[in-house]
Amino acid sequence: MEDITPVPVDRLKAGAIDVAVLALPVRGHEFDSLPLLTEPLYAALLKNHPFARKTAVALRDLRKEPFLLLRDGHCFRENAVSACHRARVSPQVVFESGQFFSLLGLVGAGVGVSLVPAMAVDRRGEVRFVRISDPSATRTIGALSLRGRSLSRAHQAFLSTLSQPS
Repeated sequence: MEDITPVPVDRLKAGAIDVAVLALPVRGHEFDSLPLLTEPLYAALLKNHPFARKTAVALRDLRKEPFLLLRDGHCFRENAVSACHRARVSPQVVFESGQFFSLLGLVGAGVGVSLVPAMAVDRRGEVRFVRISDPSATRTIGALSLRGRSLSRAHQAFLSTLSQPS
């Protein structure tokens, strides 16, 4: 299943699932986490935006732009907002959605800019993706399980497979 972070976290706590794959960190001492990959963040810009042809852009250079972000509760929103705060940028959020697809459609329509993780980059269409120059503008995906809970061999094999480099 795919959902916003609080849902699989609650399902883990309730014992309804054994492992969740989501953005780290997750608050709570009751969890064990296994980082799987760290990916850079990108600015999603209209193809004719002044920064669209750059190889990298600083978040501070986007501070006056209208921002399109995922809504509260989505794990990536926290990553994007944290990256902005580290860069001392208060994003002017003009639209929120639950889906990257919707945000990228609006970027392509010229409504504003957005931040996306590397796995959401799609090089087709009206949107250009420019890497954020701040080396700490990343997100980490990991596996989460309840601390102290024994995982089956199948779960252990699943986690081992996930943690192998591709």
